[in-house]
Amino acid sequence: MKRILILLPAIFAVVVLRAQAPAVTTQQTAPDVSKVVDFKETDHDFGNIVYGKPVEFDLYMKNISPDSVKIENVSVVCGCTTPKWQAGPYAPGETFKVTVGFSGNANGPFSKQITVFFAGGLSKVIRFHGQGIKPPDNPAPANAPVQQLKPVN
Repeated sequence: MKRILILLPAIFAVVVLRAQAPAVTTQQTAPDVSKVVDFKETDHDFGNIVYGKPVEFDLYMKNISPDSVKIENVSVVCGCTTPKWQAGPYAPGETFKVTVGFSGNANGPFSKQITVFFAGGLSKVIRFHGQGIKPPDNPAPANAPVQQLKPVN
């Protein structure tokens, strides 16, 4: 019994002291895409667009590294966004683009994103936003008095 009473505080002390030891972490840093590719813009504003009318913009990039760059994939978050791109490779100093299309099926504010994946584990999230404006269902009626003012041929 005396042994148990002596061992319990000893075990408790070991556990407490071990919990105080600094944890060893192996933190890996993700490669920095900004040292390889320069993006002309990372957040595109479409402004007001007509509901249901497709729009697109060109995302221009430039290879600022001493090595060639290759696009592996362009990922979208929904079916309303369609990217067009070529894998490359793109030489140092070369400018290239990804064309991003949006279906326009948004009534009101919208915000979407795409992710461009490059060889070597590099990636960049690009955002775009705007306001979908739905035209009125009924256009303005004809104004009969204005029609009467027009000269007759």
